[in-house]
Amino acid sequence: MRVTSSVLLACIFTVSLAFGQDRSTSFDGARLLERVKRLSADDFEGRGPGTDGGKRAAQYIADEMKAAGVKPGNGKIYFQNVKLVGVKADPNTSLEVSGAARTSYYKFADEFVATTSAQTAEVSVDSELIFVGYGINAPLYNWNDYSGSPDNYKGKIVMILVNDPPATEGEPNLFGGKVLTYYGRWTYKFEEAARRGAAGVILVHTTESAGYGWNVVRTSNGNWRYEIARTADDTTPFLKFKSWVTFDAARKMLASANLSIKDLTAAAQRRGFKPVKTGLKVRLDLKSEIKTFDSPNVVGTVEGGDKKLKSEYVIYSAHWDHLGIGEPDARGDKIYNGAYDNASGVAAVIGIAEVLAKMPKKIRPKRSSLFLFPTAEEQGLLGAEYYSHNPLVPLAKTAGNVNIDGVNFYGKVSDFSALGAERSTMETIVNEVAKERGLALKGDLLPEQGYFFRSDHFPFAKVGVPAISLRYGEIFVPPLTGEAAAFKRDYQAKHYHQPSDEYRDWWDSSAMIQNAELGLAIGIKLANTTSLPRYKDTDEFAAADKKRMGVK
Repeated sequence: MRVTSSVLLACIFTVSLAFGQDRSTSFDGARLLERVKRLSADDFEGRGPGTDGGKRAAQYIADEMKAAGVKPGNGKIYFQNVKLVGVKADPNTSLEVSGAARTSYYKFADEFVATTSAQTAEVSVDSELIFVGYGINAPLYNWNDYSGSPDNYKGKIVMILVNDPPATEGEPNLFGGKVLTYYGRWTYKFEEAARRGAAGVILVHTTESAGYGWNVVRTSNGNWRYEIARTADDTTPFLKFKSWVTFDAARKMLASANLSIKDLTAAAQRRGFKPVKTGLKVRLDLKSEIKTFDSPNVVGTVEGGDKKLKSEYVIYSAHWDHLGIGEPDARGDKIYNGAYDNASGVAAVIGIAEVLAKMPKKIRPKRSSLFLFPTAEEQGLLGAEYYSHNPLVPLAKTAGNVNIDGVNFYGKVSDFSALGAERSTMETIVNEVAKERGLALKGDLLPEQGYFFRSDHFPFAKVGVPAISLRYGEIFVPPLTGEAAAFKRDYQAKHYHQPSDEYRDWWDSSAMIQNAELGLAIGIKLANTTSLPRYKDTDEFAAADKKRMGVK
């Protein structure tokens, strides 16, 4: 009997799907590397949203999906445009802080960075400074740093510590213990201060509390900053200015009012903390370049194999943007190529899409797949945030999100993490995938860094869609040596959000395939599961989950 190649391929995939076998051989390692190399090339200019290089990168992703047989995800096109407003602060801006004794001036980039949410070219703020500790209002933990009358903060400038208050011996699980909660994230600090009517925020940076050095704050905030353009009827509160200062600058500011940042921090870590009026006035005249533009989320789809369930979707995501062209490093390089962050993730998700598109339709996963490459992740998850409120697939028909932000290129591992898996019934699926591959499933390896809140799966979680972000493990087999070991050791301090995040010829495609195949395996099980995954009733996103599903 003559067996055609399509029948043989169908048999192979059927066995694979039935027994959860590894699909690594379905990926093309050379193509994964080539896509990373292309996306992080200098002529893509660091893939800044709204730039010519960013446009070329988005078109390249669309072209790669089309060539792989992946259909457009937004009607007949591969793009979902997001209207953004870009703001670039004048680097000659200084921050003026005055007290009874003297007035001090702080230098942009070296001592502080600032931007505005007013979406206007000029803002001027001149108001008193109030120290509000960690700037948290958390009824769940019976904690409120904004005590007193709501009018106390309107039009004022608030100074806030980054991260959560630390756990104590009496309350070891306060704010999750070592696990960073959303209350500790800088995005929350800005949001809560805006809700209080504050005119501006000064965040106090330390490497320990932020999880990265001042060099990251400087490069991430000293160039163009973006926000989703507000519509005329948008009543969301916003800040006239948002800023970070170095710890040393904050210490000097407070010392000029005879206040100790050490004593204030200690007080803020205890229950019953009351905001402190510093007696200082802060003045900032911020002039900025403003531009408004469309930047696309790139989207593609592969139809599922089940007639009834193909109207439901699994979403794979990986942001395509990086920081564009910015401040040069010591080598004079000013292109922030973003090879690991996140050209590698984009390459992996395109690879997953390619594998699914090549499956014979009769044996494809039951539910359909949507491949989302959001814009402006580096600016605060903006593209994913926009999608979550303007979904191309109804949220009630979205089975879950598998996000990839940075793919392992060092070497194969014997463990991995799936951030957020424990929050929903997706946990069972992830455990099955780990067991089938003989891999150890770890929890969050760096819980104090708050990675769950730092990539494009988080906007999905906020609207109630079960979501995970894949993180490779820490046990490399064999152990890393040479350039790979050195780059891994130095990545956070030397390469994260720096021009040196570039493609290297020693990258291990087999490690990338292992990472991508994990995402595919989880997605396939999501697509074939009997019922849609749901957040556990004890999780903070359970209410949003019930809302999207119309459950009271």
